[in-house]
Amino acid sequence: MDIILIPGFWLDGSSWSAQVPALEAAGHRVHTPTLPGLAPGDSKDVGLQDQIDAVVALIDEIDGPVVLAGHSGGGNVAWGAADARAERVAHVVFVDAFPPPDGMSVNDELPVVEGVIPFPRERDEYFDAAEFADFTDTQLEEFVANAIPQPARVATDPIHLHDEARHRIPVTIFATAFPKEQIEQLIEAGHPMTTELDAAAELTIIGLPTSHWPQLTKPVETAQVLVEAADRAAEDSE
Repeated sequence: MDIILIPGFWLDGSSWSAQVPALEAAGHRVHTPTLPGLAPGDSKDVGLQDQIDAVVALIDEIDGPVVLAGHSGGGNVAWGAADARAERVAHVVFVDAFPPPDGMSVNDELPVVEGVIPFPRERDEYFDAAEFADFTDTQLEEFVANAIPQPARVATDPIHLHDEARHRIPVTIFATAFPKEQIEQLIEAGHPMTTELDAAAELTIIGLPTSHWPQLTKPVETAQVLVEAADRAAEDSE
């Protein structure tokens, strides 16, 4: 099974390096694209649709079904690509993210500087302390130092969804900093941000308390979630 790992804000494809060996050992073909606007020399005049289109183009280069995994803001990219190629996507994994409803943007409150969003210096203003759980001091310093400014329009552009067939795609939520129990409560309450989860024909929610970046702070456990989703998609596609 081909699995495309989509990084979240401030990250490139290398952010999944700890998960690639486990996926390959399980027999899967792994793709870790760096999204437009994040590679050296890229224009920062990039919107959400540009990143979705890049993933759709990668899907089109692959023969057969694919699994998409989107971390954080990369979840919007994954869901937009799944909507565009619903017949090709066998499973979507949201890593501390969820499938956004039509018209929702990732985050329009992050500080913009000359068209990009650097990782905020004042972390406490934009993140809960729980989002940095399990980071060592060294890990956190390296993460902040290596954070790539995010094209602002990727965060503020609303997603546009068109194909109801996306609701037939099995979805896994890997809930880490955003607790599994809270997601379940929001679904039960019919919260507007869970409308896509309500519509999903098949939904699995896996909870593991750790940071918002579990691929860094719980790399083995994150790899296992991805392997299980890819294994399941491969079996369902046979």
